[in-house]
Amino acid sequence: MQHFPPHMELAVEGESPDFLHIIVSGTVELFSNWQGRETRMQFLGPNDTFILAATIKDRPYLMSARTLEKSLVILIPSEDIREVFQNDAEFAKSIVLELACCYRQAIKSAKNIKLRSSPERVANYLLKLYHENGNIPDFTLPFEKRRIAEFLGMTPENLSRSFASLKSRGVSVSNQKIHIDDIEKLTEFAHPTPLIDS
Repeated sequence: MQHFPPHMELAVEGESPDFLHIIVSGTVELFSNWQGRETRMQFLGPNDTFILAATIKDRPYLMSARTLEKSLVILIPSEDIREVFQNDAEFAKSIVLELACCYRQAIKSAKNIKLRSSPERVANYLLKLYHENGNIPDFTLPFEKRRIAEFLGMTPENLSRSFASLKSRGVSVSNQKIHIDDIEKLTEFAHPTPLIDS
């Protein structure tokens, strides 16, 4: 179990997985780079693991991971994970269930990006934050807008235009502050579904 400061890289894309990481507290982002471009893949919090598939398969990481804030992380040697996976049926079952959840989340993320317009993606992201914050109409975005835009598969300019287009749906944006004036109107526009949204 180790404490890590913000902006500490914990896994590097292309390298072999020495450890399975389990987040106890804090926030970690998974991201990827290609030819000078970088994109956010996922944001993780307490009780999330990363990157399990690379650990089980003993293959290079397909993503990098870095802390966004001070984080407490458990590191379990990958060799130990693979050994217990081979010898403990209950542990193997838990691993398979976790991998199935990760796979389903990846499919949902791909569907979100491929099937929805930018404003629809932003609307559903705001609905998720609204519910996570106890259905309170005023909340703060948890990350920089640039990071959110990359996570939602758009440019920062597209994110700004999407926020502007949601004004007629009852959404007000001031820097990182969000106010949802009409949750019914936003929900009707977003059209959330368990086949895409968590």
